[in-house]
Amino acid sequence: MSPDNPTVLVVDDDPAIRRGVSRLARSAGFNVKSFASPVTFLRYALPTTPTCVLLDMCMDELSGLEVQKALAQTDRQVPVVFLSGRGTIPTATASIKQGAEEFLEKPFHPKNLIEAIRRAVEHDRSRAADRSDLEAHRQRYQSLTPREQEVMALVVEGLLNKQSAAELGISEKTIKVHRARVMEKMGVESLAELVRLAQRLGITRASEARADARTDA
Repeated sequence: MSPDNPTVLVVDDDPAIRRGVSRLARSAGFNVKSFASPVTFLRYALPTTPTCVLLDMCMDELSGLEVQKALAQTDRQVPVVFLSGRGTIPTATASIKQGAEEFLEKPFHPKNLIEAIRRAVEHDRSRAADRSDLEAHRQRYQSLTPREQEVMALVVEGLLNKQSAAELGISEKTIKVHRARVMEKMGVESLAELVRLAQRLGITRASEARADARTDA
């Protein structure tokens, strides 16, 4: 099996379920690693390739919901598909509210499980692409000079060139030059694109002020 193939992580304290689910996932072309202990699983370094977790809801050490909450606090947000033999509407609802991809009751149809895995893996693949794109734009932002970052923060807040110039104590012509350089370096062609990008990066005048305070300190 190629190391670049999507990975399915099976977390279930029932050995029969682990074997059956692992065999099924492998037959569909996925890399598989299984865990009898949710505590051991949470110590595992999650793959960087597209991944999903098949998680039992009821386990002795930790519940599936507790494992899901722990995963949500990590940098690597992996999609979760719950498998439960004692599922209830409240637990299913809670898992979905916390971001679960799917909630399947045991016994489940093999086709339904494979379809759920594929949806989860594609979701993870899409999120990975978004993370990569965001990181590329974050690096672009870091390439801006401090003055260009100031101008960008003012522009995306909606200030006109004249207002930005007054705010920074420089000429309107200089603002226009900085603004053009910001657009070029950030790889955008319109103000709307720049505003949306700034929102994704969390760039505001307040964030710039905090950055300046850290620099001064």
